[in-house]
Amino acid sequence: MKGEATMQDEAAGQASGEFEAAVRTVQEAGEERGAVDAARDGATQEGAAQQDNATQEIAQLRGEKDQLLDRLARLQAEFDNARKREAKERADAREYTIGNTIEPFLGVMDNFQLALKAQGSADQLRTGVELILKQMEEALKGLQVQPVETVGMQFDPRIHEALGSVETTEHPDHQVLEEIRRGYKIREKLLRPALVRIASNSAQVSD
Repeated sequence: MKGEATMQDEAAGQASGEFEAAVRTVQEAGEERGAVDAARDGATQEGAAQQDNATQEIAQLRGEKDQLLDRLARLQAEFDNARKREAKERADAREYTIGNTIEPFLGVMDNFQLALKAQGSADQLRTGVELILKQMEEALKGLQVQPVETVGMQFDPRIHEALGSVETTEHPDHQVLEEIRRGYKIREKLLRPALVRIASNSAQVSD
């Protein structure tokens, strides 16, 4: 009987130990689950914070993009306005230059029309044409346009163009004897050369 009691006590102790072990296992499992839940909650909060930061950065980038687009649009508008203003100023300057150039010749044209309507002799007509020509020369002079000097000058290929020569011993070789078509220059720039005939003096040696 004593042996059976001892065996029962041992069995009861073993059962109690197993129960306590099971309780500890459950407690440990609960602690592990709590840690997992806590870690999961922490990760969720961290992800939410990261998402909020990303959302704020995206909003900031969108704002900066909108500002850049707005600035680009303003710069484009300013560029277009400046280009239109420059084109208008260039056109105005061109019209102003043309107007100042043409204005002196309007009176010349008026006198030509009057000459065509006039009834007079050939001498009177010639005198009128000479006056108109003088008026034309004054208009050109006002534009800094001067005729190229010819007769009596030594031939200069930079401003003269020879259409022929005349054998002579009375004039220096290559001296301009006749002007066939007048040449013009504006200040020092040649507009067109003068067409001339020059002396050919075989008794002299040309330079």
